[in-house]
Parts: sequence; C-alpha cells; structure tokens
Amino acid sequence: MLYSGIAWTSAGFVIETLDEEGRQALPSARFGPGQAAAITTYLKSAGSPLVAVVESTNGVLDGGLVLAGIAVYRADPWSLPERPLLASVPARDLAEVARRDLSSLTRLEITGGTLTGRIDELVAAIDSSAADDERMRKAGRCLSHGSREGREIALTFDDGPKPPYTGQILDILAEYQIPATFFCVGLQSSAFPDEIARIREQKHGLGNHTWSHPYLPDLSRPQLSEQITRTTELLGGGTLFRPPYGSRTPEVMSWLGEEDVTIALWDVEPNDWARPGPEEIARIALEQTRPGSIILLHDGGGDRSQTVAALPALIEGLFERDYRFVLVDELLKGR
Repeated sequence: MLYSGIAWTSAGFVIETLDEEGRQALPSARFGPGQAAAITTYLKSAGSPLVAVVESTNGVLDGGLVLAGIAVYRADPWSLPERPLLASVPARDLAEVARRDLSSLTRLEITGGTLTGRIDELVAAIDSSAADDERMRKAGRCLSHGSREGREIALTFDDGPKPPYTGQILDILAEYQIPATFFCVGLQSSAFPDEIARIREQKHGLGNHTWSHPYLPDLSRPQLSEQITRTTELLGGGTLFRPPYGSRTPEVMSWLGEEDVTIALWDVEPNDWARPGPEEIARIALEQTRPGSIILLHDGGGDRSQTVAALPALIEGLFERDYRFVLVDELLKGR
C-alpha cells in the first residue's frame, strides 16, 4: 500500500508518497491550482494500491478524485501538527498519519463530500449559531433569502471557476439573458483569471468563497482572516462571503462580524454536488424555490456536467412560475 499526502499552499498542491515502511515511494510532485486532472493522472499511475490523504481545510480536490476511483481519506486537526497561516500541514505529515494509523482517518464518499463523518457536527454547529445569524441579519449583514413579497430570486454557483463547466454555465446564462452570482474559491480563481474576467464582463456577481474551501470551525482566527483577505484581493474587492458548507459556530460568526463581509447563505439546495442526475437537480430546485429564494448550485469542486445539463430545464421552469432573476446584492437591498 502507498500513502499519498496532498498538501495545499497559496500557489497550488504538493504530493508526497510513502510506502508501508515510511520510505519515499514516488518523487515529490508539485501541481498548480488548476491541475486537478493532472493530479488524478499522477495518483492513478502509481502502479500500486494507493490512498490519498487531504485535510479538512482542502475542499477543492476530493470530489474529482473519488469519482476517478481513488480512495481519499481526510485527516482532521486533532491528528495533525499545527498548520501555517495559509496552507495545510506538509504533505509528508499527511502521508505519515495515514501510514501509521489509516483507521484514525475518515474515508470520503461522494454523497458525504469532504465532511463525510462530520455532517452531524456541521448541523449542530449551524443550529447553535441561530442567534448569531439573526443578529447579523438584523444588521443587514447576513441573508439566506430575500423578500418573500415579490418574485425575485437569485441563482448562485459555488466552488469555481472550473473549466469547462463555468464557461458552459456562462453560455446558458447568456442565452437566457439572466444574471447569477458566483462564489469563487481563491485557488481556483488564481488558476483561471479569464473565467473571472468573463463573469465580470457578463455583469454577473462575484462573491468570496475562501481560498481553499476549508471547514471554517477548524481554522484559527488569523487563518480565517487570511483566507478571506487573500481571496478578496484576488477578486478585486467585494464584500459578499459564503462560508463553505455553510459552516459556522458562534465563535466563527463573531469572527466574521469583525470582517468586512456580508454572509450570503441559501434556502434552496438540490445537492447537485452529489450528482443525483440532471432531472433530480431541476426537480428539487423547482420544488423548493419560493419568492426571494437563493438557489445553491456548483460550477466547481468536481464533475459538474449534471448541473450544466439541469440548468435549462430549471431556468425555464422558474420562468414559467413568473420568477425574475437578480443578483444576491439586489436581494440584499430589497430586504
């Protein structure tokens, strides 16, 4: 068995692979932030049974790796040394913790995503933050939907940009002449500046979705601030922020209150990231949408062909219900 630790840095990814004796089994490898396909090829070419290990602050790669048939495990903070300000722990540390005790890690599943095994924790943390959500909402700095009085709704796309899916979605939005808001990951945005430029040129909204798509409760206060600040600088400003997975705790909400951000959540989630099929994605979204809804979809984080395929039927169904598409910023002003 080989153990490949996949570390992220502000500039991309580093992979170190150990054998069962802890010896280096493959040459160290570095990949840019837009090279998910190359990482998959590299791991699948190992020629031996292999597991890949990421940590909970890396929510960018695992979906595509799992779909490619690679066994991906997540290492949580209590199993690892302290991480730097804007990076994971070193790749060798990730490989070593798996080599020593793979059973202490969590194998990721496509239906559970990066937080496989921690969903109950996520839900409990969100529930505990209800009072903080309300406090921020009253201050005009948090929303999960707009006014229920009109027919305005907002389409949103997370985790990109990621070719070819972001471009295909932009083509569809242009065909129907409707706006959307894209919550972009810093690592992905640094790899595909042309996609960011096209989003701007087509007058869509841009929001901050952190640098590496981490589970926010696993960050320190300085790490959270750095994730937001670096992504804001790369995107050229803006204050809309969407926490990955919607993750938050009272402490995280307190930290976000100190940042210059407005938290954009959602009230429609067809779970397109789990790839249930285009028809199911469209059906659930149409069923859940109400006046003022914010619809959560994805253009990155894995194979998003089902989301692209679902989009025309979803848009046409919403048109038939007399909804009008606006940016999240407009829903915020409406409230």
